[in-house]
Amino acid sequence: MIFETFALGPLACNCTIVADETTREAIVIDGGDGVDEVLRRLAALGLRARYLLHTHAHIDHIGDLGRLREGTGAPGLLHPADLPLYATLPMQAQWLGVRAPAVVAIDGDLLDGDRLHAGGVTLDVLHTPGHTPGSVCFSVAGNGGVPTILSGDTLFAGSVGRFDLGGTSLEDIVHSIRTKLLDFGDGTRVIPGHGAATTIGIERTRNPYLTR
Repeated sequence: MIFETFALGPLACNCTIVADETTREAIVIDGGDGVDEVLRRLAALGLRARYLLHTHAHIDHIGDLGRLREGTGAPGLLHPADLPLYATLPMQAQWLGVRAPAVVAIDGDLLDGDRLHAGGVTLDVLHTPGHTPGSVCFSVAGNGGVPTILSGDTLFAGSVGRFDLGGTSLEDIVHSIRTKLLDFGDGTRVIPGHGAATTIGIERTRNPYLTR
């Protein structure tokens, strides 16, 4: 399996490319703020994007979906509960003082329990509302049976996502983490939407929002 995570844009959003080494099919997660770099990495690795997935509809995670879709030909998917937030991209851009990207039609829904494939890569969708109503995390089956969770802005190393930017509540975020993420084993790696990677075990025992 090919697995690459790299930060994009002024807010350093973590984008992840997961791909099958044999078929060269790839899934791109949160590639919405650095189209040129995503395309460069796909080309350098000889990969073809099958899906463009987005953990939620904040501008740094999905803003340039239209351009990325044009460059890859892959469909862009989002949880439907975040469609109203996605429609506010021009307002989000105004808040940040950046160019407003185009709001484009989403190609399909990401729903809790969905399973997506790219060659031999398997990715499961976990609906984790709180940071936004349609926030999702992804579980990627790994070699040896140990998965990796791509947690978007739901769970960070030592913290959790904000809920005052179009979200619901801190209680919802914590509930989502407890019921959807903490069921995974302690050795499960977590790659958040920003910042350093962590593990479920570390967050279970040290994250102040989960231990109080």
